[in-house]
This record gives sequence, structure tokens and C-alpha cells, in this order.
Amino acid sequence: MNILLINHYAGSPRHGMAYRPYYLAREWVRLGHRVHILAANHSHIRTIQPALTGAARLDERIDGIDYSWFRTPGYDGNGVGRVRNMGAFVAALYRNAHQLARTITPDVVIASSTYPMDIWPAHRIAKQAGAQLLFEVHDLWPLSPIELGGMSRWHPFIMLVQQAEDYAYRHANSVVSMLPKVRDYMVSRGLNPEKLHFVPNGIDPDEWRGDSPGLPEAAATLLRGLREAGIAIVGYAGTHGVSNALETVLAAAALMRGENVAFVLVGGGPAKASLHARAIREGLDSLHFLEPVEKSRVPALLQCFDIAYIGWHRHPLYRFGIAPNKLMDYMMAARPVLHAVDAGNDPVREAACGITVAPDDAHAVAEGIRVLLALPDEERAAMGRRGQAFVLEHLTYPVLGQRFLAACGARTDPSNRTSTTMSI
Repeated sequence: MNILLINHYAGSPRHGMAYRPYYLAREWVRLGHRVHILAANHSHIRTIQPALTGAARLDERIDGIDYSWFRTPGYDGNGVGRVRNMGAFVAALYRNAHQLARTITPDVVIASSTYPMDIWPAHRIAKQAGAQLLFEVHDLWPLSPIELGGMSRWHPFIMLVQQAEDYAYRHANSVVSMLPKVRDYMVSRGLNPEKLHFVPNGIDPDEWRGDSPGLPEAAATLLRGLREAGIAIVGYAGTHGVSNALETVLAAAALMRGENVAFVLVGGGPAKASLHARAIREGLDSLHFLEPVEKSRVPALLQCFDIAYIGWHRHPLYRFGIAPNKLMDYMMAARPVLHAVDAGNDPVREAACGITVAPDDAHAVAEGIRVLLALPDEERAAMGRRGQAFVLEHLTYPVLGQRFLAACGARTDPSNRTSTTMSI
């Protein structure tokens, strides 16, 4: 098939996040399909932005995948600048719809840009090319900016997003969701439930084969010193943002003063400076902050953790489920996981690879750490192995790529297992 994937924020190993479009496209190329990704040249989550040098569009090929980057204005934060950036991308696609349909001749057009307004140009391209139209849902918009961001349901931008979401459910031939508990909500917005498919986030097994590069000197020295001192390491690797609930880790560290435990937080983000300042102010000597490590070094980093932590705030939006990338890495690294969450699904509980405790509860986190550390080493290792086995069976991109193709109506390789224990 010729597959056209529209994802405003698509990245690559060269550019950085978001990686999911690249990993899926690479699997499809390996299976003999042709894939063309359309993306904006400016994204707040990319490390390196494509350089268009005055042109309105840049075409290039990365690992067998055709990319077209469309010029969009830069922005910071989630204000008017980001909305202007979205509008420029959607408008560029709409203006170029006929040319894209004629030159790419897609069999399937996938609208997958987090926000749903890309469904309009995607539908136009699909109609002109006689292609199937698939809508991929990362987060539920406009519910996410309403419930997490506090925006009014009657804000003009929210009303526009709602029109796009409803349009997508009515016009798409298939809908793929990364969130597992969305059926009732989507049906209430007009979706035929027979169109719905679940394809969660996953990992690239190639990144876990062979030796991982060593850690930066500062990280290696700290972690080696803690291990040589016989101190248990509770680690977190990822963004330090408001939604990551790391203030609960600081509160748990305060409750565990004097215990033989160190908390190591690796990464960057808007909340890091305030978290670091609070740790100093409260004298939390067991808490250590490290700079982000390259993606290729993550396997080596995670091997240094005795317990891998991931937490969330208690929020009703999570009733639709969660699909965190960092949790897949924790499980692939065979680490026992402490998961602080209340959500519609829980991969840690499903895989029996750790302990789940209540979110926003430092006492529950501290007690969960104590319970895990009190287990025999072999029992914690067995938890880790169960998590790794679960990911390898259900959550690798070779598996997920085939499941996604099945949602597109393509034939898949029956020798590649696509079953899952997670249900919608």
C-alpha cells in the first residue's frame, strides 16, 4: 500500500520526538509498503527542527520513509502562537490536498496530529485519491484542554476542536486509539463502535539489543557511588512537568529520611528548577537530580535502578486510560515498577511487574517502596522479567505495526502475533 501519515509533531532519530510515527512507518516500510509522512517544520517537542531555508516545504527520505516538512511559524508554550502554528499546518495541507493526492496516490490517509483539525485536509486528500481514511487518537481533544487545562467548553478554539473531533468520528473509515477505555465516549460523539481499534504505545526492540553506550560521567559516578554504598535506588527517567507528579516523590523522600534509599530523578522540564529548589530548601539529601540522557543511553541508565517510579495526579480524564512511553521502557529494562495511578487501565497490574499505589499520596508511595525493597531479590527480578516478557509479546513496534495495518484493512503476516491481553 501507499500510506500517507499526517502527524504535525512527527520526528525521527535525527530530529527527536515524537517517535511513534517514525517507528510505525519504519515497520510498514520493512513489510513492503510505501510511507509518506507530512509534518510541520516547527514542533515544541523536537530537539532539532528541519531547516527549510526559505522554502515552503522540504522533502527528504529517512530510513526508507518519505518526509515532507511544511513551513509553520515558531512558538513557545500553549498560547496563541501554538494555535497559529496549528492553523498554518492545516491550511498548508488543505491548499496542497490535490497535489498530494495526485503525486502520493495514497491507499490510506491517516490523520494523527494530537489535535483533530487535521481530519479536514486528510479527508479531502483521501476523497480525491479514493483512499481509506483513518483517524488516530493520541489524547482526547477537546476533553484534554478542558479537563486538564481548565478551558471553557464554549471557548471558540474548543468549539472548533469539538467540530473536528465529531467530524472525524463520522467520516473516518477506521479509528485507532492509544487509550483503551474510550469506546463509550467516542460512541457518544457519533462513532460506529465497529470502526474502533486499540494500538497502544510500544518500544523498538532493536534499541535494546547489544550494548548500550555508557552513561555520562556525572550520572555514572553518582549511581556507582550509591550502589557501592549499598543504597537502594528509586529512579525516575523522563520529563519533569506538572503532570508527572514528582512533588509526591519529594514528599515520600521526606517521609523516608534516614532510610537506606536514594531517589534519582533524571531528565528536564518546566518543573525541574522548582523541584530542585524545594529539595534544597527541605534538606532532602537522599534526592538527586541528573540531566537528561540520550535515548541510546536509557537502557544503561535503567539498569542502575532498583525500583523504577512513575506517577500521575488523580484526575478524571485518566478514566479513559493511559499510554506512557516511559513505562514501556521500565518494563523492557526488566525493572520492578512502582506505579502511582488511578486510571482506566494499568499495565503494571496487567503484567504483574510491580506494585500500584494511590496517586498524590506520599505515604502510599513510601510504603510501596518499603514493600518492594522488603521482597527477596529474586522476587523483584521475577517482577522485572514478567514486565519485559509482556512488552516483548504485546508492545513492540513490529507487533503494533501489524495491528495498525489490520485497522487499515491491510493483510498482515499471520506468523507475527498481534494478540493482546489489554482490551477496550
